[in-house]
Amino acid sequence: MAGVVKGMDKAMESMNLEQISMVMDKFEQQFEDIDVQTSYMENAMGQTTAMTTPADQVDELLQQVADENGLELQMELPTTAGATAKVGTADKEHDELGERLARLRNL
Repeated sequence: MAGVVKGMDKAMESMNLEQISMVMDKFEQQFEDIDVQTSYMENAMGQTTAMTTPADQVDELLQQVADENGLELQMELPTTAGATAKVGTADKEHDELGERLARLRNL
């Protein structure tokens, strides 16, 4: 990249259009190479961190979020690959809201 910048400086001083075009093509090529390398590294890092996250910590975090929001979390493992989660409101909260609605209607 530093070589491209130096080449660009020289090309701009001479104002040679062919030389400027060659330097710009070289810059574009290097930029595309860096973009591909960056994408590859991001994918590799993403896959690595996804594989190293312990399942029990994920389950604890899901339960904590469910508890904070008053949700009931039930994990079922189907016979096929993958797991599905069912999230529903707690029955107690539902009953309390029903009672409040009934009292408001009676007013």
